[in-house]
Amino acid sequence: MSRRSRILFLALILTQAGHSIEEYSTRLYDMLASARLVSSLFSDDRSVGFAIFNASLVAFGLWCFFGPVLHSTRWALKLAWFWVVLEALNGCAHIAWAASAGAYPPGLATAPILLAIALVLGWQLQHHSSTTDAAA
Repeated sequence: MSRRSRILFLALILTQAGHSIEEYSTRLYDMLASARLVSSLFSDDRSVGFAIFNASLVAFGLWCFFGPVLHSTRWALKLAWFWVVLEALNGCAHIAWAASAGAYPPGLATAPILLAIALVLGWQLQHHSSTTDAAA
């Protein structure tokens, strides 16, 4: 992975941390059935379960960055693409939810940022892969 891709990857994870804080502070875990379900898997108190899930998600992202991505292991590219798809879908889901509801849903403020970084990172990964393949 290129240096730019690694920086974008870290930016994506840090943006997810901010997105998680936004979702928590706007009580997504009380408004969305899937968030209620995920939260209940971690605790009987939805706010605690939601915090545990999101902290674990961000911790996994940081592990991906400081481990495989930063050290360019063979898993780095696969993990980066996993995060690109996850965050692009996350961003799109929030934007679609807002459009269909005609109102602000929790997480909408940071969703476009997640989507933009995910798309740019995906483009970088594809571009780097294409130039690497051409050089081989």
